[in-house]
Amino acid sequence: MATDLNEFGQNIAAALPGAVLSQKIAAGELTLGIERDEILRAVKLLRDDPKFGFTVLIDVCGVDWPNRAARFDVVYHLLSLSNNCRLRLKVATDEATAVPSIVSAHPAANWFEREAFDLYGIAFAEHPDLRRILTDYGFSGYPLRKDFPLTGFVELRYDDEQKRVVYQPVQLVQEFREFDFMSPWEGAREILPGDEKKSE
Repeated sequence: MATDLNEFGQNIAAALPGAVLSQKIAAGELTLGIERDEILRAVKLLRDDPKFGFTVLIDVCGVDWPNRAARFDVVYHLLSLSNNCRLRLKVATDEATAVPSIVSAHPAANWFEREAFDLYGIAFAEHPDLRRILTDYGFSGYPLRKDFPLTGFVELRYDDEQKRVVYQPVQLVQEFREFDFMSPWEGAREILPGDEKKSE
């Protein structure tokens, strides 16, 4: 199986000169690193060439690597029914550089790309309707980035005086910021309420 996937990857690389940067087989699936500006050409060839037949787009998602210069991976999952094979394509990009949209090749990518934009801030060039899809209107930040605060920046609540929903900056009470990182297997260093009854 690995040999077949290796050969399959080499055939794809030969059909896309200059587009395939890397090839890896993991968990029985082939992953190809693709040059960012070549992703649309690659997806169209993989869809249209009967040797490959990757006509089904399963998913497009983002991955955040904050310590890398090109901090994001855009990952495309494709399925070839004729070859009974899955293929993963990865494109690396940074916060400032847009990835070409593949909506013209796979209309199903529309909402997937909007989700990656909404949650990671990854821009897609020539996307027909690139706007937020999961977060609320006026939301600030990108919640799946690893440097996004777990509490978020703003909270939503109903104000009885104004009789409407209002946004306000998140304010945590200090006592909630004191965490006990003690291991549950070591036991408490101090006597907890109720334990004073125990004599042994």
